[in-house]
Amino acid sequence: MNIRIIAVGKIKEQYLKDALSEYKKRLSPFCSFSVTEIIAEQILDESLTDKYKKTEAQRIIQHIEENSFIITLEINGKNLSSEDFAQKIKMISHEGYSEIVFIIGGANGLDKQISDISNFKLSFSKMTFTHQMARLLLSEQIYRAFKIINNEKYHR
Repeated sequence: MNIRIIAVGKIKEQYLKDALSEYKKRLSPFCSFSVTEIIAEQILDESLTDKYKKTEAQRIIQHIEENSFIITLEINGKNLSSEDFAQKIKMISHEGYSEIVFIIGGANGLDKQISDISNFKLSFSKMTFTHQMARLLLSEQIYRAFKIINNEKYHR
């Protein structure tokens, strides 16, 4: 199974880079895991937010393969327990998709075009997180999901 995160923006803090690198290493026995970073638009004018989101959406779409199951992280998405998230990943892998793509928007959020092509909308919380923190939380939950799927110790 290929799992990829497409995220708008770069990770700046070294401690987050180190943590993400650790989860990539931990995930290697379970899946092919990668992160694609999309250049974020600089917010120069708040009235142009929709334009910025459309530009970012075009960059995101260029990185989505045809037979991918797309999961967007959205504040109004569905909340899942870790066990339910694991079952979702397991179910998707049995449905014949070549890849699961998680999409994390930047400071502007996600354009409607991206939300519309999503196969599943996921929310961690009603709270807003930085894209860097969302990436770390998602990586940890993907790892936890594979541990649950494989009946390995990690989840309590």
